[in-house]
Amino acid sequence: MNGQTAMLPIRIRTMTAKNVKINVPYVNGGTTAAAQEAMNKKIASANQQLLKEQGFPSNDIQQMDGTFEIKTNERGVLSLSLLNYSFTGGAHGNTLQKSLTFDADTGRSYTLGELFKKDSPYEARLNAIIQAQIKARQLPLLVDYPGITPDQDFYIADKSLVIYFPLYAIVPYVWGFPYFPISVFEIQDIIDEDGPLGFMMY
Repeated sequence: MNGQTAMLPIRIRTMTAKNVKINVPYVNGGTTAAAQEAMNKKIASANQQLLKEQGFPSNDIQQMDGTFEIKTNERGVLSLSLLNYSFTGGAHGNTLQKSLTFDADTGRSYTLGELFKKDSPYEARLNAIIQAQIKARQLPLLVDYPGITPDQDFYIADKSLVIYFPLYAIVPYVWGFPYFPISVFEIQDIIDEDGPLGFMMY
């Protein structure tokens, strides 16, 4: 069980250029220097990837805003989302989102599959829950539900695992990012208790 209870200090670095303002979080204390460095490297790399996917730098970019949201910062778990909005003309801009989840004691980042017990049927379980939510919420799918992928986007918020999909991926743009919150207690039998979801359960 992870013993850390202190909240990590999160600071902001701001990148500015013509019509561009990117706020990037970085961890400054609250854990070992090595863990801070590991998390900050991962955050910086994810931010660079978002910029690249948005085509930055480009003269076509009329406006770009980078923001972030801290989803969990307790019990030795840091889970956050980086968001990048870019406008190049047309009816509306495009927003990309990338989330990262860390063990704050070690700086290790987790993929979705690493939150669960080895060889657990987590994909089938999560897909069934998401499909039930789609039906209950009557979401207007653009395509048949594709199922989650090994690099599926997610974050942890309080005692929930939140799975989400990019804009346009499964629902119309007007619906924004489709989020599917799943209580840790609904999937506790397959959670790795020594991972971030396990830390949030108790």
